[in-house]
Amino acid sequence: MRKLLRFVKPYRLAIIIGSGLIFIQVILELLLPTLMGNIVDIGVAEGDMAYIFKTGGFMTLAASAVILLAVISIYLSSKVSMSFARDVRSEIFRKAESFSLNEFDRIGTPSLITRTTNDVTQVQQVVMMSLRILARAPMITVGSVIMAVYKNPRLSLIIVFILPIIILGVLIVTKKGVPLFRSIQIKIDRLNQILRENLMGVRVIRAFNRTDYEKKRFETANRDITDITIRVSRIMAVMMPAITLVLNFTIVAVIWYGAINIDRGVMQIGDLIAFIQYVIQSMFYLAMLSMIFIMISRASASATRINQVLDIEPEITDPENPEISDIKNGVIEFKNVTFSYHGAEKPALKDISFIAKPGEVTAIIGGTGSGKSTLINLIPRFYDVDSGSILIDGVDIRKMTQKTLRENIGFVPQKSVLFTGTVSGNIKHGKEDATDEEVRHAAEIAQAAEFVSNMGEGFDSVIAQGGTNVSGGQKQRLSIARALVRKPKIYLFDDSFSALDFKTDARLRSALEDETVESTLIIVSQRVSTVMDADQIIVLDGGTISGIGNHRELLKTSSVYREIVSSQLSEEEIA
Repeated sequence: MRKLLRFVKPYRLAIIIGSGLIFIQVILELLLPTLMGNIVDIGVAEGDMAYIFKTGGFMTLAASAVILLAVISIYLSSKVSMSFARDVRSEIFRKAESFSLNEFDRIGTPSLITRTTNDVTQVQQVVMMSLRILARAPMITVGSVIMAVYKNPRLSLIIVFILPIIILGVLIVTKKGVPLFRSIQIKIDRLNQILRENLMGVRVIRAFNRTDYEKKRFETANRDITDITIRVSRIMAVMMPAITLVLNFTIVAVIWYGAINIDRGVMQIGDLIAFIQYVIQSMFYLAMLSMIFIMISRASASATRINQVLDIEPEITDPENPEISDIKNGVIEFKNVTFSYHGAEKPALKDISFIAKPGEVTAIIGGTGSGKSTLINLIPRFYDVDSGSILIDGVDIRKMTQKTLRENIGFVPQKSVLFTGTVSGNIKHGKEDATDEEVRHAAEIAQAAEFVSNMGEGFDSVIAQGGTNVSGGQKQRLSIARALVRKPKIYLFDDSFSALDFKTDARLRSALEDETVESTLIIVSQRVSTVMDADQIIVLDGGTISGIGNHRELLKTSSVYREIVSSQLSEEEIA
Protein backbone atom coordinates (compact mmCIF):
# COMPACT_ATOMS: atom_id res chain seq x y z
CA MET A 1 0.00 0.00 0.00
CA ARG A 2 2.83 2.38 0.88
CA LYS A 3 4.18 2.44 -2.68
CA LEU A 4 0.80 3.52 -4.04
CA LEU A 5 0.61 6.53 -1.73
CA ARG A 6 2.67 8.49 -4.26
CA PHE A 7 -0.48 8.70 -6.39
CA VAL A 8 -2.19 10.62 -3.55
CA LYS A 9 0.50 13.33 -3.34
CA PRO A 10 -1.00 15.58 -6.07
CA TYR A 11 -4.15 15.88 -3.95
CA ARG A 12 -2.44 16.84 -0.66
CA LEU A 13 -4.23 20.21 -0.48
CA ALA A 14 -7.67 18.57 -0.73
CA ILE A 15 -6.63 16.04 1.94
CA ILE A 16 -5.37 18.78 4.28
CA ILE A 17 -8.58 20.81 3.83
CA GLY A 18 -10.71 17.70 4.37
CA SER A 19 -8.72 16.75 7.50
CA GLY A 20 -9.18 20.27 8.89
CA LEU A 21 -12.93 20.06 8.31
CA ILE A 22 -13.05 16.64 9.96
CA PHE A 23 -11.16 18.00 12.98
CA ILE A 24 -13.73 20.81 13.42
CA GLN A 25 -16.52 18.29 12.90
CA VAL A 26 -15.07 16.01 15.61
CA ILE A 27 -14.81 18.90 18.10
CA LEU A 28 -18.46 19.78 17.53
CA GLU A 29 -19.56 16.13 17.82
CA LEU A 30 -17.68 15.81 21.13
CA LEU A 31 -19.41 18.94 22.47
CA LEU A 32 -22.95 17.82 21.65
CA PRO A 33 -23.34 15.11 24.38
CA THR A 34 -22.04 17.52 27.04
CA LEU A 35 -24.51 20.20 25.90
CA MET A 36 -27.31 17.62 25.95
CA GLY A 37 -26.34 16.64 29.49
CA ASN A 38 -26.26 20.31 30.54
CA ILE A 39 -29.79 20.83 29.23
CA VAL A 40 -31.02 17.94 31.41
CA ASP A 41 -29.00 18.93 34.50
CA ILE A 42 -29.34 22.73 34.36
CA GLY A 43 -32.21 23.63 32.08
CA VAL A 44 -34.75 20.91 32.87
CA ALA A 45 -33.74 20.48 36.51
CA GLU A 46 -34.06 24.20 37.24
CA GLY A 47 -36.87 24.90 34.76
CA ASP A 48 -34.73 27.46 32.93
CA MET A 49 -36.45 27.61 29.52
CA ALA A 50 -34.15 30.41 28.30
CA TYR A 51 -31.11 28.20 28.92
CA ILE A 52 -32.81 25.26 27.16
CA PHE A 53 -33.62 27.33 24.07
CA LYS A 54 -30.20 28.98 24.01
CA THR A 55 -28.27 25.73 24.40
CA GLY A 56 -30.69 23.88 22.11
CA GLY A 57 -30.24 26.55 19.43
CA PHE A 58 -26.47 26.24 19.71
CA MET A 59 -26.80 22.43 19.43
CA THR A 60 -28.93 22.86 16.30
CA LEU A 61 -26.33 25.12 14.73
CA ALA A 62 -23.55 22.73 15.73
CA ALA A 63 -25.44 19.73 14.29
CA SER A 64 -26.10 21.69 11.05
CA ALA A 65 -22.42 22.57 10.86
CA VAL A 66 -21.50 18.90 11.39
CA ILE A 67 -23.77 17.89 8.49
CA LEU A 68 -22.38 20.61 6.20
CA LEU A 69 -18.77 19.74 7.06
CA ALA A 70 -19.54 16.04 6.57
CA VAL A 71 -20.94 16.70 3.08
CA ILE A 72 -17.89 18.75 2.07
CA SER A 73 -15.41 16.21 3.50
CA ILE A 74 -17.26 13.34 1.78
CA TYR A 75 -17.12 15.25 -1.51
CA LEU A 76 -13.37 15.85 -1.12
CA SER A 77 -12.67 12.23 -0.14
CA SER A 78 -14.68 10.95 -3.11
CA LYS A 79 -12.88 13.29 -5.50
CA VAL A 80 -9.45 12.32 -4.16
CA SER A 81 -10.17 8.57 -4.20
CA MET A 82 -11.66 8.64 -7.72
CA SER A 83 -8.72 10.69 -9.00
CA PHE A 84 -6.34 8.30 -7.25
CA ALA A 85 -7.98 5.28 -8.95
CA ARG A 86 -7.89 7.06 -12.32
CA ASP A 87 -4.17 7.78 -11.95
CA VAL A 88 -3.33 4.22 -10.85
CA ARG A 89 -5.31 2.70 -13.75
CA SER A 90 -3.58 5.08 -16.17
CA GLU A 91 -0.18 4.14 -14.78
CA ILE A 92 -0.92 0.40 -15.03
CA PHE A 93 -2.08 0.86 -18.63
CA ARG A 94 0.95 3.01 -19.47
CA LYS A 95 3.25 0.42 -17.91
CA ALA A 96 1.53 -2.43 -19.76
CA GLU A 97 1.96 -0.53 -23.04
CA SER A 98 5.74 -0.63 -22.47
CA PHE A 99 5.83 -4.39 -21.85
CA SER A 100 7.39 -6.76 -24.33
CA LEU A 101 5.35 -9.80 -25.34
CA ASN A 102 7.42 -11.82 -22.87
CA GLU A 103 6.10 -9.72 -19.99
CA PHE A 104 2.53 -9.99 -21.25
CA ASP A 105 2.94 -13.78 -21.38
CA ARG A 106 4.35 -13.82 -17.84
CA ILE A 107 1.48 -11.87 -16.21
CA GLY A 108 -1.34 -12.97 -18.48
CA THR A 109 -4.09 -10.86 -20.04
CA PRO A 110 -6.88 -11.97 -17.62
CA SER A 111 -4.74 -11.09 -14.61
CA LEU A 112 -3.85 -7.68 -16.09
CA ILE A 113 -7.55 -6.94 -16.58
CA THR A 114 -8.36 -7.97 -12.98
CA ARG A 115 -5.51 -5.88 -11.58
CA THR A 116 -6.58 -2.84 -13.59
CA THR A 117 -10.24 -3.10 -12.55
CA ASN A 118 -11.05 -5.14 -9.43
CA ASP A 119 -7.74 -4.62 -7.60
CA VAL A 120 -7.71 -0.87 -8.23
CA THR A 121 -11.33 -0.66 -7.01
CA GLN A 122 -10.39 -2.40 -3.75
CA VAL A 123 -7.58 0.09 -3.09
CA GLN A 124 -9.78 3.02 -4.16
CA GLN A 125 -12.44 2.06 -1.60
CA VAL A 126 -9.83 1.95 1.15
CA VAL A 127 -8.49 5.39 0.19
CA MET A 128 -12.03 6.80 0.25
CA MET A 129 -12.95 5.16 3.57
CA SER A 130 -9.59 6.16 5.07
CA LEU A 131 -10.21 9.81 4.26
CA ARG A 132 -13.76 9.59 5.61
CA ILE A 133 -13.38 7.31 8.63
CA LEU A 134 -9.72 6.60 9.35
CA ALA A 135 -8.94 10.29 9.90
CA ARG A 136 -12.05 10.72 12.04
CA ALA A 137 -12.46 7.49 14.03
CA PRO A 138 -9.26 7.69 16.15
CA MET A 139 -9.97 11.32 17.09
CA ILE A 140 -13.54 10.61 18.13
CA THR A 141 -12.61 7.38 19.92
CA VAL A 142 -9.78 9.01 21.90
CA GLY A 143 -11.80 12.21 22.41
CA SER A 144 -14.84 10.28 23.65
CA VAL A 145 -12.69 8.30 26.11
CA ILE A 146 -11.11 11.54 27.40
CA MET A 147 -14.54 13.19 27.81
CA ALA A 148 -15.90 10.07 29.51
CA VAL A 149 -12.96 10.11 31.96
CA TYR A 150 -13.61 13.80 32.54
CA LYS A 151 -17.27 13.11 33.34
CA ASN A 152 -16.59 10.19 35.70
CA PRO A 153 -13.09 8.68 36.05
CA ARG A 154 -14.24 5.60 37.97
CA LEU A 155 -17.07 4.75 35.59
CA SER A 156 -14.76 5.18 32.60
CA LEU A 157 -12.72 2.16 33.79
CA ILE A 158 -15.40 0.08 32.05
CA ILE A 159 -14.32 1.54 28.69
CA VAL A 160 -10.62 1.06 29.48
CA PHE A 161 -11.35 -2.62 30.21
CA ILE A 162 -13.51 -3.20 27.11
CA LEU A 163 -11.38 -1.48 24.43
CA PRO A 164 -8.41 -3.92 24.56
CA ILE A 165 -10.80 -6.85 24.17
CA ILE A 166 -12.29 -5.34 21.00
CA ILE A 167 -8.85 -4.46 19.59
CA LEU A 168 -7.60 -8.03 20.23
CA GLY A 169 -10.65 -9.45 18.46
CA VAL A 170 -10.07 -7.19 15.44
CA LEU A 171 -6.41 -8.31 15.21
CA ILE A 172 -7.37 -12.00 15.35
CA VAL A 173 -10.01 -11.61 12.62
CA THR A 174 -7.64 -9.59 10.43
CA LYS A 175 -4.88 -12.20 10.77
CA LYS A 176 -7.22 -14.96 9.62
CA GLY A 177 -8.75 -12.90 6.81
CA VAL A 178 -5.65 -11.60 5.00
CA PRO A 179 -4.52 -14.93 3.41
CA LEU A 180 -8.07 -15.56 2.21
CA PHE A 181 -8.26 -12.12 0.59
CA ARG A 182 -5.16 -12.93 -1.48
CA SER A 183 -6.76 -16.20 -2.56
CA ILE A 184 -9.93 -14.39 -3.63
CA GLN A 185 -8.01 -12.16 -6.08
CA ILE A 186 -6.24 -15.19 -7.60
CA LYS A 187 -9.61 -16.96 -7.98
CA ILE A 188 -11.01 -13.86 -9.71
CA ASP A 189 -8.10 -14.05 -12.16
CA ARG A 190 -9.02 -17.65 -12.92
CA LEU A 191 -12.73 -16.85 -13.37
CA ASN A 192 -11.85 -13.92 -15.64
CA GLN A 193 -9.63 -16.18 -17.75
CA ILE A 194 -12.34 -18.84 -18.21
CA LEU A 195 -15.00 -16.22 -19.00
CA ARG A 196 -12.71 -14.53 -21.55
CA GLU A 197 -11.87 -17.85 -23.22
CA ASN A 198 -15.56 -18.75 -23.44
CA LEU A 199 -16.57 -15.43 -24.97
CA MET A 200 -13.71 -15.43 -27.50
CA GLY A 201 -14.05 -19.12 -28.36
CA VAL A 202 -17.85 -19.38 -28.42
CA ARG A 203 -17.90 -20.63 -32.03
CA VAL A 204 -15.40 -23.41 -31.35
CA ILE A 205 -17.19 -24.43 -28.13
CA ARG A 206 -20.52 -24.74 -29.94
CA ALA A 207 -19.04 -26.37 -33.02
CA PHE A 208 -17.51 -29.15 -30.89
CA ASN A 209 -20.53 -29.35 -28.58
CA ARG A 210 -18.46 -28.50 -25.49
CA THR A 211 -21.01 -26.16 -23.95
CA ASP A 212 -21.75 -28.46 -20.99
CA TYR A 213 -18.04 -28.98 -20.32
CA GLU A 214 -17.39 -25.22 -20.33
CA LYS A 215 -20.39 -24.65 -18.05
CA LYS A 216 -18.93 -27.12 -15.55
CA ARG A 217 -15.51 -25.46 -15.81
CA PHE A 218 -17.05 -22.05 -15.15
CA GLU A 219 -19.21 -23.39 -12.32
CA THR A 220 -16.15 -24.94 -10.67
CA ALA A 221 -14.23 -21.65 -10.78
CA ASN A 222 -17.34 -19.74 -9.69
CA ARG A 223 -17.91 -22.14 -6.79
CA ASP A 224 -14.28 -21.74 -5.70
CA ILE A 225 -14.74 -17.97 -5.41
CA THR A 226 -18.10 -18.43 -3.68
CA ASP A 227 -16.72 -20.90 -1.12
CA ILE A 228 -13.71 -18.81 -0.20
CA THR A 229 -15.80 -15.62 -0.09
CA ILE A 230 -18.28 -17.35 2.24
CA ARG A 231 -15.38 -18.39 4.49
CA VAL A 232 -14.18 -14.79 4.63
CA SER A 233 -17.71 -13.49 5.17
CA ARG A 234 -18.22 -15.90 8.08
CA ILE A 235 -15.06 -14.62 9.73
CA MET A 236 -16.02 -11.00 9.08
CA ALA A 237 -19.65 -11.59 10.07
CA VAL A 238 -18.54 -12.36 13.62
CA MET A 239 -17.11 -8.85 13.96
CA MET A 240 -20.14 -6.55 13.97
CA PRO A 241 -22.48 -8.71 16.12
CA ALA A 242 -19.64 -9.24 18.62
CA ILE A 243 -18.90 -5.51 18.83
CA THR A 244 -22.63 -4.71 19.07
CA LEU A 245 -23.02 -7.27 21.85
CA VAL A 246 -20.04 -5.84 23.74
CA LEU A 247 -21.40 -2.32 23.21
CA ASN A 248 -24.82 -3.23 24.57
CA PHE A 249 -23.36 -4.99 27.62
CA THR A 250 -21.12 -1.97 28.18
CA ILE A 251 -24.13 0.39 28.09
CA VAL A 252 -26.03 -1.88 30.51
CA ALA A 253 -23.02 -1.82 32.84
CA VAL A 254 -22.71 1.96 32.52
CA ILE A 255 -26.43 2.48 33.29
CA TRP A 256 -26.24 0.05 36.22
CA TYR A 257 -23.24 1.65 37.89
CA GLY A 258 -24.33 5.12 36.77
CA ALA A 259 -27.68 4.64 38.51
CA ILE A 260 -25.86 3.62 41.68
CA ASN A 261 -23.72 6.77 41.49
CA ILE A 262 -26.81 8.95 40.90
CA ASP A 263 -28.49 7.31 43.87
CA ARG A 264 -25.44 8.13 45.99
CA GLY A 265 -25.51 11.72 44.71
CA VAL A 266 -22.03 11.62 43.18
CA MET A 267 -23.27 11.83 39.58
CA GLN A 268 -26.03 13.73 37.79
CA ILE A 269 -28.47 12.35 35.23
CA GLY A 270 -27.16 14.67 32.49
CA ASP A 271 -23.62 13.45 33.06
CA LEU A 272 -24.82 9.84 32.74
CA ILE A 273 -26.61 10.66 29.47
CA ALA A 274 -23.47 12.36 28.14
CA PHE A 275 -21.32 9.46 29.38
CA ILE A 276 -23.53 6.94 27.53
CA GLN A 277 -23.26 9.02 24.35
CA TYR A 278 -19.46 9.07 24.63
CA VAL A 279 -19.41 5.29 25.15
CA ILE A 280 -21.61 4.77 22.08
CA GLN A 281 -19.44 7.12 20.02
CA SER A 282 -16.18 5.46 21.05
CA MET A 283 -17.52 1.93 20.48
CA PHE A 284 -19.24 2.80 17.19
CA TYR A 285 -16.19 4.44 15.67
CA LEU A 286 -13.97 1.67 16.99
CA ALA A 287 -16.22 -0.76 15.12
CA MET A 288 -15.91 1.39 12.01
CA LEU A 289 -12.15 1.45 12.52
CA SER A 290 -12.11 -2.34 12.69
CA MET A 291 -13.98 -2.54 9.38
CA ILE A 292 -11.43 -0.19 7.83
CA PHE A 293 -8.62 -2.47 8.99
CA ILE A 294 -10.38 -5.42 7.39
CA MET A 295 -10.75 -3.47 4.14
CA ILE A 296 -7.07 -2.51 4.36
CA SER A 297 -6.20 -6.19 4.70
CA ARG A 298 -8.00 -6.98 1.46
CA ALA A 299 -6.68 -3.88 -0.27
CA SER A 300 -3.11 -4.75 0.75
CA ALA A 301 -3.41 -7.98 -1.22
CA SER A 302 -4.68 -5.98 -4.21
CA ALA A 303 -1.97 -3.34 -3.75
CA THR A 304 0.70 -6.07 -3.83
CA ARG A 305 -0.67 -7.33 -7.14
CA ILE A 306 -0.77 -3.79 -8.57
CA ASN A 307 2.80 -3.13 -7.46
CA GLN A 308 3.93 -6.37 -9.11
CA VAL A 309 2.88 -4.81 -12.43
CA LEU A 310 4.28 -1.35 -11.68
CA ASP A 311 7.60 -2.76 -10.43
CA ILE A 312 8.32 -4.71 -13.60
CA GLU A 313 11.18 -3.18 -15.53
CA PRO A 314 10.46 -3.63 -19.25
CA GLU A 315 13.02 -5.77 -21.05
CA ILE A 316 12.77 -3.64 -24.16
CA THR A 317 13.68 0.02 -23.61
CA ASP A 318 14.86 2.93 -25.74
CA PRO A 319 18.54 3.91 -25.71
CA GLU A 320 19.48 7.14 -23.96
CA ASN A 321 21.29 8.40 -27.06
CA PRO A 322 19.73 6.86 -30.19
CA GLU A 323 22.02 6.70 -33.20
CA ILE A 324 19.43 7.63 -35.84
CA SER A 325 16.11 9.48 -35.85
CA ASP A 326 14.82 8.11 -39.15
CA ILE A 327 15.23 5.09 -41.43
CA LYS A 328 16.21 6.06 -44.97
CA ASN A 329 16.55 2.85 -46.99
CA GLY A 330 15.19 -0.04 -44.93
CA VAL A 331 17.93 -2.63 -45.51
CA ILE A 332 17.41 -5.41 -42.94
CA GLU A 333 20.32 -7.62 -41.91
CA PHE A 334 20.21 -10.53 -39.47
CA LYS A 335 23.65 -11.35 -38.02
CA ASN A 336 23.93 -14.70 -36.22
CA VAL A 337 20.61 -14.14 -34.41
CA THR A 338 19.61 -16.60 -31.69
CA PHE A 339 16.39 -16.25 -29.70
CA SER A 340 14.66 -18.32 -27.01
CA TYR A 341 11.25 -17.86 -25.40
CA HIS A 342 11.14 -17.47 -21.62
CA GLY A 343 11.37 -20.91 -19.99
CA ALA A 344 11.89 -22.76 -23.30
CA GLU A 345 14.22 -25.77 -23.38
CA LYS A 346 15.87 -24.82 -26.65
CA PRO A 347 16.11 -21.73 -28.90
CA ALA A 348 13.22 -20.93 -31.23
CA LEU A 349 15.76 -19.46 -33.68
CA LYS A 350 19.44 -20.30 -33.89
CA ASP A 351 22.25 -18.59 -35.81
CA ILE A 352 20.01 -16.80 -38.34
CA SER A 353 21.85 -14.64 -40.90
CA PHE A 354 20.47 -13.01 -44.08
CA ILE A 355 19.95 -9.61 -45.76
CA ALA A 356 16.64 -8.23 -47.08
CA LYS A 357 17.02 -5.28 -49.48
CA PRO A 358 14.62 -2.57 -50.70
CA GLY A 359 12.92 -3.30 -54.01
CA GLU A 360 13.15 -7.04 -53.41
CA VAL A 361 10.68 -9.51 -51.97
CA THR A 362 12.09 -11.75 -49.24
CA ALA A 363 9.86 -14.71 -48.44
CA ILE A 364 10.10 -17.01 -45.42
CA ILE A 365 8.67 -20.51 -45.61
CA GLY A 366 8.88 -23.58 -43.41
CA GLY A 367 6.90 -26.13 -41.49
CA THR A 368 4.72 -25.45 -38.46
CA GLY A 369 6.86 -24.40 -35.50
CA SER A 370 9.91 -23.66 -37.62
CA GLY A 371 10.16 -20.09 -36.27
CA LYS A 372 8.69 -18.01 -39.10
CA SER A 373 6.46 -15.76 -37.00
CA THR A 374 9.12 -15.54 -34.29
CA LEU A 375 11.60 -14.17 -36.84
CA ILE A 376 9.12 -11.55 -38.03
CA ASN A 377 8.32 -10.48 -34.45
CA LEU A 378 11.97 -9.76 -33.73
CA ILE A 379 12.17 -6.98 -36.35
CA PRO A 380 9.73 -4.52 -34.63
CA ARG A 381 11.32 -5.52 -31.27
CA PHE A 382 8.31 -7.30 -29.87
CA TYR A 383 11.05 -9.50 -28.41
CA ASP A 384 14.78 -8.88 -28.10
CA VAL A 385 17.37 -11.34 -29.40
CA ASP A 386 19.47 -13.45 -27.00
CA SER A 387 22.59 -13.07 -29.12
CA GLY A 388 23.57 -11.66 -32.47
CA SER A 389 22.01 -8.49 -33.87
CA ILE A 390 19.39 -7.18 -36.27
CA LEU A 391 20.52 -4.18 -38.30
CA ILE A 392 18.47 -1.70 -40.32
CA ASP A 393 20.57 0.50 -42.60
CA GLY A 394 23.61 -0.79 -40.71
CA VAL A 395 22.32 0.30 -37.26
CA ASP A 396 21.36 -2.18 -34.54
CA ILE A 397 17.63 -1.81 -33.87
CA ARG A 398 18.42 -1.69 -30.13
CA LYS A 399 20.26 1.60 -30.76
CA MET A 400 17.17 3.36 -32.16
CA THR A 401 13.96 4.30 -30.41
CA GLN A 402 10.98 1.98 -30.67
CA LYS A 403 8.95 4.86 -32.14
CA THR A 404 11.47 5.45 -34.93
CA LEU A 405 11.65 1.73 -35.66
CA ARG A 406 7.93 1.05 -35.71
CA GLU A 407 6.95 4.23 -37.56
CA ASN A 408 8.89 2.84 -40.53
CA ILE A 409 7.31 -0.62 -40.44
CA GLY A 410 4.00 -1.69 -41.94
CA PHE A 411 3.17 -4.84 -39.96
CA VAL A 412 0.36 -7.25 -40.74
CA PRO A 413 0.11 -9.92 -38.00
CA GLN A 414 -0.79 -13.56 -38.50
CA LYS A 415 -4.06 -13.03 -36.63
CA SER A 416 -5.90 -10.08 -38.14
CA VAL A 417 -7.12 -7.61 -35.53
CA LEU A 418 -9.78 -5.00 -36.22
CA PHE A 419 -11.03 -2.40 -33.76
CA THR A 420 -14.57 -1.22 -33.05
CA GLY A 421 -15.31 1.74 -35.34
CA THR A 422 -15.56 2.35 -39.07
CA VAL A 423 -13.71 0.81 -42.02
CA SER A 424 -11.96 4.13 -42.59
CA GLY A 425 -11.04 4.42 -38.91
CA ASN A 426 -9.45 0.97 -38.93
CA ILE A 427 -7.35 1.79 -42.00
CA LYS A 428 -6.38 5.17 -40.52
CA HIS A 429 -5.07 3.28 -37.49
CA GLY A 430 -1.94 2.91 -39.62
CA LYS A 431 -1.74 6.65 -40.33
CA GLU A 432 -3.90 8.94 -38.25
CA ASP A 433 -3.79 11.91 -40.63
CA ALA A 434 -4.37 9.88 -43.80
CA THR A 435 -6.64 11.56 -46.34
CA ASP A 436 -9.73 9.88 -47.76
CA GLU A 437 -7.86 9.45 -51.04
CA GLU A 438 -4.98 7.67 -49.30
CA VAL A 439 -7.41 5.40 -47.47
CA ARG A 440 -9.20 4.53 -50.72
CA HIS A 441 -5.90 3.92 -52.54
CA ALA A 442 -4.65 1.59 -49.77
CA ALA A 443 -7.94 -0.34 -49.89
CA GLU A 444 -7.64 -0.72 -53.67
CA ILE A 445 -4.10 -2.09 -53.43
CA ALA A 446 -5.23 -4.49 -50.66
CA GLN A 447 -8.14 -5.65 -52.88
CA ALA A 448 -10.58 -4.41 -50.24
CA ALA A 449 -12.25 -1.54 -52.13
CA GLU A 450 -14.78 -3.79 -53.87
CA PHE A 451 -16.30 -5.41 -50.78
CA VAL A 452 -16.11 -2.11 -48.84
CA SER A 453 -18.14 -0.32 -51.55
CA ASN A 454 -20.77 -3.07 -51.28
CA MET A 455 -21.16 -2.45 -47.55
CA GLY A 456 -24.04 -0.19 -46.51
CA GLU A 457 -22.11 3.03 -45.92
CA GLY A 458 -18.86 2.28 -47.73
CA PHE A 459 -15.80 3.41 -45.79
CA ASP A 460 -18.07 4.76 -43.05
CA SER A 461 -19.56 1.31 -42.44
CA VAL A 462 -19.29 0.10 -38.85
CA ILE A 463 -16.87 -2.65 -37.89
CA ALA A 464 -18.13 -4.65 -34.91
CA GLN A 465 -15.93 -5.56 -31.95
CA GLY A 466 -13.21 -7.93 -33.14
CA GLY A 467 -14.39 -7.53 -36.73
CA THR A 468 -17.13 -10.15 -36.29
CA ASN A 469 -19.26 -8.67 -39.08
CA VAL A 470 -16.63 -9.28 -41.80
CA SER A 471 -15.08 -12.51 -43.06
CA GLY A 472 -11.56 -13.75 -42.38
CA GLY A 473 -10.36 -12.75 -45.85
CA GLN A 474 -11.93 -9.30 -45.52
CA LYS A 475 -10.21 -8.86 -42.14
CA GLN A 476 -6.87 -9.70 -43.71
CA ARG A 477 -7.35 -7.26 -46.57
CA LEU A 478 -8.30 -4.42 -44.20
CA SER A 479 -5.25 -5.24 -42.06
CA ILE A 480 -3.07 -5.08 -45.18
CA ALA A 481 -4.65 -1.73 -46.16
CA ARG A 482 -3.86 -0.44 -42.67
CA ALA A 483 -0.16 -1.26 -43.23
CA LEU A 484 -0.12 0.14 -46.78
CA VAL A 485 -1.64 3.52 -45.89
CA ARG A 486 1.43 4.58 -43.90
CA LYS A 487 3.80 3.91 -46.84
CA PRO A 488 6.67 2.68 -44.66
CA LYS A 489 10.21 1.67 -45.61
CA ILE A 490 9.62 -1.91 -44.43
CA TYR A 491 6.63 -4.21 -44.91
CA LEU A 492 6.19 -7.34 -42.80
CA PHE A 493 3.43 -9.78 -43.79
CA ASP A 494 3.09 -12.65 -41.33
CA ASP A 495 1.08 -15.29 -43.21
CA SER A 496 -1.32 -12.49 -44.14
CA PHE A 497 -2.69 -14.10 -47.32
CA SER A 498 -3.81 -17.43 -45.82
CA ALA A 499 -7.54 -16.57 -45.88
CA LEU A 500 -7.48 -15.25 -49.46
CA ASP A 501 -8.45 -17.28 -52.48
CA PHE A 502 -5.69 -17.86 -55.07
CA LYS A 503 -7.12 -15.30 -57.50
CA THR A 504 -7.27 -12.51 -54.89
CA ASP A 505 -3.86 -13.56 -53.57
CA ALA A 506 -2.31 -13.23 -57.05
CA ARG A 507 -3.96 -9.83 -57.70
CA LEU A 508 -2.83 -8.54 -54.32
CA ARG A 509 0.79 -9.62 -54.79
CA SER A 510 0.83 -8.07 -58.25
CA ALA A 511 -0.46 -4.76 -56.86
CA LEU A 512 2.06 -4.90 -54.02
CA GLU A 513 5.00 -5.13 -56.46
CA ASP A 514 4.28 -1.64 -57.82
CA GLU A 515 3.37 -0.15 -54.43
CA THR A 516 6.42 -1.44 -52.55
CA VAL A 517 9.06 -0.93 -55.25
CA GLU A 518 11.21 1.24 -52.95
CA SER A 519 10.51 -0.68 -49.73
CA THR A 520 11.83 -3.85 -48.15
CA LEU A 521 9.16 -6.53 -48.27
CA ILE A 522 9.24 -9.66 -46.10
CA ILE A 523 6.46 -12.20 -46.52
CA VAL A 524 5.86 -15.21 -44.29
CA SER A 525 3.70 -17.87 -45.85
CA GLN A 526 3.06 -21.59 -45.95
CA ARG A 527 1.81 -21.39 -49.54
CA VAL A 528 4.40 -22.13 -52.18
CA SER A 529 2.32 -20.20 -54.74
CA THR A 530 2.69 -17.06 -52.59
CA VAL A 531 6.48 -17.23 -52.22
CA MET A 532 7.71 -18.87 -55.43
CA ASP A 533 8.07 -15.55 -57.29
CA ALA A 534 10.05 -13.91 -54.46
CA ASP A 535 13.55 -12.61 -55.15
CA GLN A 536 14.84 -14.43 -52.09
CA ILE A 537 13.27 -17.35 -50.24
CA ILE A 538 14.48 -18.33 -46.76
CA VAL A 539 13.62 -21.89 -45.75
CA LEU A 540 13.38 -22.45 -41.99
CA ASP A 541 13.55 -25.87 -40.38
CA GLY A 542 13.54 -26.30 -36.61
CA GLY A 543 14.59 -22.71 -36.02
CA THR A 544 17.58 -22.77 -38.37
CA ILE A 545 18.03 -21.78 -42.01
CA SER A 546 18.16 -24.85 -44.25
CA GLY A 547 18.36 -22.90 -47.48
CA ILE A 548 18.39 -19.43 -49.08
CA GLY A 549 17.80 -18.65 -52.75
CA ASN A 550 15.08 -18.26 -55.36
CA HIS A 551 12.53 -20.92 -56.25
CA ARG A 552 14.62 -22.70 -58.89
CA GLU A 553 17.81 -22.66 -56.84
CA LEU A 554 16.09 -24.10 -53.77
CA LEU A 555 14.50 -26.89 -55.77
CA LYS A 556 18.03 -28.04 -56.52
CA THR A 557 19.73 -27.33 -53.18
CA SER A 558 17.13 -27.67 -50.38
CA SER A 559 15.48 -31.00 -49.61
CA VAL A 560 13.15 -29.29 -47.10
CA TYR A 561 11.92 -26.86 -49.74
CA ARG A 562 11.43 -29.69 -52.27
CA GLU A 563 9.27 -31.56 -49.76
CA ILE A 564 7.11 -28.46 -49.15
CA VAL A 565 6.75 -27.85 -52.91
CA SER A 566 5.94 -31.46 -53.74
CA SER A 567 3.27 -31.52 -51.02
CA GLN A 568 1.46 -28.52 -52.55
CA LEU A 569 2.13 -28.57 -56.31
CA SER A 570 1.75 -31.19 -58.97
CA GLU A 571 4.74 -32.35 -61.04
CA GLU A 572 3.52 -30.27 -64.01
CA GLU A 573 3.34 -27.14 -61.85
CA ILE A 574 6.80 -27.79 -60.41
CA ALA A 575 8.22 -28.20 -63.92
